[in-house]
Amino acid sequence: MNKIKFSIMALALGLATYAQADNLKVSHFMPAKHPFQSVFMESWAAELKTCTQDEINVDFFPAGSAFGHLAKQLDQVKAGVVDVAHGLTGVPRGRLPRTSIVDLPLIFDSAHAVSNTLWDMHEQGLLEDEFSGVKVLALHGHNPGLIHTKGKPTRVPADLNGLRIRFPSLAVSIMLEQLGANPVGLPPTQVYENLQKGVIDGTVFPWDAIGGMKLYEVLDSHVEANLYTTSFYFVMNENKYNSLSEQARSCVDSISGRVLVNRLGEWWNSWDAKGLSATQAAGNEIISLTAAERALWEAKAEQSVAPYLAALAKQGVDDPEALYSKVKALAANHNNK
Repeated sequence: MNKIKFSIMALALGLATYAQADNLKVSHFMPAKHPFQSVFMESWAAELKTCTQDEINVDFFPAGSAFGHLAKQLDQVKAGVVDVAHGLTGVPRGRLPRTSIVDLPLIFDSAHAVSNTLWDMHEQGLLEDEFSGVKVLALHGHNPGLIHTKGKPTRVPADLNGLRIRFPSLAVSIMLEQLGANPVGLPPTQVYENLQKGVIDGTVFPWDAIGGMKLYEVLDSHVEANLYTTSFYFVMNENKYNSLSEQARSCVDSISGRVLVNRLGEWWNSWDAKGLSATQAAGNEIISLTAAERALWEAKAEQSVAPYLAALAKQGVDDPEALYSKVKALAANHNNK
């Protein structure tokens, strides 16, 4: 009889523990094997599971899933369709104009610098209400990006004239126009196919994407222009966060924010190293610029700042020139580190 009572109590305790478990739906726009999930988000999820003593588990919904559409990430998490989402700040265009200002060229020298500057902007209220309705877990960006082409090397900006180049955000689109290219908007997951079919002639990406999506198979030339960055958000539905237990909220906080931002900078260095290594192994041409050649790229890229700031003003950003100056001042605290 005692054994029966003990078994019933153990079963009840197990069911109670199971009932308390909470599965978070986490969506993003890249393949499941991309390091965004396999390194960044799976590490975050494992630490959350451990910290909460299995109170919280995570289910992932990557590109190709019901919730993996690039342009819907922020809408989904605000509506509570998913609990956590990772997306590009520049997609859809105009949604996060204050945040996306970091996509302007020649501000940052590393993923560490842009990610920490974004977190400074968040902490100092410079992003205003762009992330209302969500708990911001991290903001980050990649190491300065390169220009990659198929069939035609691009050593100087004039080599880009007329080429159809994929872009990730409005700031990068304007930059490409100043460089002489024809910008084409595409989600990252559609770049391989469109390069293969000849719909586009090239793309902008850091090295990690070239390796992670095997784009070195459909590209043959890469110029280390290092002109721009692209920014991302990692956010949780605010109501969902508030509904978690005090312990769970404490765990979320302890593994997010500046702690996570700094890890993303370190991770991106390793991802880029792998992408560069894979591209070298494929035998692709990698163009290192002379000082004079780099000056040509930078002079052209710099011409994109004024039209982009004018576009921000039209989108309702108050005094975008002052915001731009503030961002550059914040960046100076993190560059060269």
